Amino acid sequence: MATPLAEILFITIAAVIALSQWLILRSTARGMQHKAAQSADGVQRGSAGRALEWTYAIVPAIALVFLLGCAWRAMHPTAVEVEGVAPSTGIES
Repeated sequence: MATPLAEILFITIAAVIALSQWLILRSTARGMQHKAAQSADGVQRGSAGRALEWTYAIVPAIALVFLLGCAWRAMHPTAVEVEGVAPSTGIES
């Protein structure tokens, strides 16, 4: 069971991580626009390079969301508790 201090710290850290990931994605978009504007011949480069750059920006963000979800479930193990009901015929405990 998580303490109130642990929950406050978790939410604060999650907000900081979300802000930093948003800034990384914004920086990636701006950097790609800047590269396109500086190309000497004006020809757009292949989409494979852009896709790879977005992959390097988005995959860590998705991994962090997964890890934050796992950490939240570890802090609140009883939040997802399933209770089964045994059939009433033929089973003795």
